[in-house]
Amino acid sequence: MKKRNIFITALAALVTVSACRKLDVDVESQYVNGNFPSTSQDYAALLGTMYTNLASNYAIAYWRMQELSTDEAIIPARDGNFDDGGQYRQLHYHTWTYDHPNVTGIWQWGFGGINNCNRLINLTKASSVDTTTKAANIAEVRAIRALYYFFMMDTYGNVPLITDFPVATLPATQERAKIFAFIESELKAIAQQLPSKSNNAATNVLQYGRPTKAMAFALLAKMYLNAAVYLGAGNDRNQDVVAMTDSIQNNSSYFLDGRFRDIFLPNNGPQINETIFAIPYDQQIPGNQFTRFGFYYYLAQAYGFNVGLSIAMSTTPEFYKRFNLKGDVRNNTWLVGPQYYPDGNGGFTNQPVYYPNSTNQVVITPDLILVPPKPMDLGNTIASQAEGVRSIKYYPDPAIIQATRLNGNDVPVFRLADVYLMKAEAILRGAAPTTVNGVLQTPDYLVNLLRSRAGAPPVAGIDLPGLLDERARELSWEGWRRNDLIRFDLFEKEYPLPNDNLSMNKDTRRRLYPIPITEIRLNGNLRQNPGYDQ
Repeated sequence: MKKRNIFITALAALVTVSACRKLDVDVESQYVNGNFPSTSQDYAALLGTMYTNLASNYAIAYWRMQELSTDEAIIPARDGNFDDGGQYRQLHYHTWTYDHPNVTGIWQWGFGGINNCNRLINLTKASSVDTTTKAANIAEVRAIRALYYFFMMDTYGNVPLITDFPVATLPATQERAKIFAFIESELKAIAQQLPSKSNNAATNVLQYGRPTKAMAFALLAKMYLNAAVYLGAGNDRNQDVVAMTDSIQNNSSYFLDGRFRDIFLPNNGPQINETIFAIPYDQQIPGNQFTRFGFYYYLAQAYGFNVGLSIAMSTTPEFYKRFNLKGDVRNNTWLVGPQYYPDGNGGFTNQPVYYPNSTNQVVITPDLILVPPKPMDLGNTIASQAEGVRSIKYYPDPAIIQATRLNGNDVPVFRLADVYLMKAEAILRGAAPTTVNGVLQTPDYLVNLLRSRAGAPPVAGIDLPGLLDERARELSWEGWRRNDLIRFDLFEKEYPLPNDNLSMNKDTRRRLYPIPITEIRLNGNLRQNPGYDQ
């Protein structure tokens, strides 16, 4: 059973205010002497707000910006259904505008989270808890604030740098390099104040979903791997990537789990050994979309639940072609071909799944054949509904209910497999390999750790294109594809669909999303990213 201590603690008692008779005073705080947090438990509950906000959009709107803008995921219309004003089509073709709902929503999500972190830092500084607890709480908040800033820097580029609460003046846009330097300095300053993962199960339950030293190192490694993107050509930090990944490997409590599928099951949690930082989800924590939107409606009953699900989201044929290694268990994270009842253990029986009131077996096909003149539209026949390979990497949750249609699968942000792949890539880009636990870790060695776990053939002489394909196999639908393609200078690569009557906007300035026009109208100190009209 998952530990949800930081998410389910009720906050209502902390936000009530005492009645007063004078009604024309300025409200400066929701707290008064009667409800100001004073104990460690109070502050643990208070910090929960930054995690609930983080979960609310990470695995849905933020994920869509990172994946639907690539070959890894697509939501095509089906006779007009799921077009939703063209927002998914705009992500696919890189034609989003400064008022796209995800562009606006994720900016507000990220800076709302940053603003809340600044508020929590102020409150914690004013607390009467002991010095050690206070320092630990502030380090925890600063780590989450750094993570939010990474999301904003990676997605929007030049963004405001806000560390005060309340904000006294309207903030101005800062150069991406300044945001990079701020995140780097914050993580270096607090890393040693954060806890380490241990072999103590009870301690790991309490730390799960919260920042640790390894989370700080993983975020730094991700920044250094992309330094040439964030700071400009010539700013390679590949040796620093190796240093950060080795710092994670020095903690023997992180190691690869034996079964790839276990990492993503509905009951995943602190028992997963390779998870460095994950965002917990369940029926009370909204934000996990993967069964609701990425499954296939006609398979729901076969998987043990009877709820209304979408047929909307799949991968593209281009992306699915990479799942071609013989014996690779990662191939089984996709639904394609004739469908059979699941065996409840991540595999399948020999019993076919038929369409309702039919003897026709459900067959999912990889091709997405568009039916003009409606743009990016497959039509909505039974056959066209089955077009598009569906992901069950986040295995369908049998506890899903009609009222919420939420998943309980926690979603990893950083895990050890990505650490191995980041180190392998940094070495291929020029860093010197290092020895860990008596073994010289070459790119082949690191990739083969993952292939061995997956049951795939070992690689010999992997190069950068092969490494990118390995990242696709290992990290599909984990929210890193846009980041990867930009770093490999492939974000504008077109992958046309049959009968497509539209084409991708290949302007490389689309590697940044625009600052929402609503924010610019409210704050004249913000400057729009190049390539977007004011």
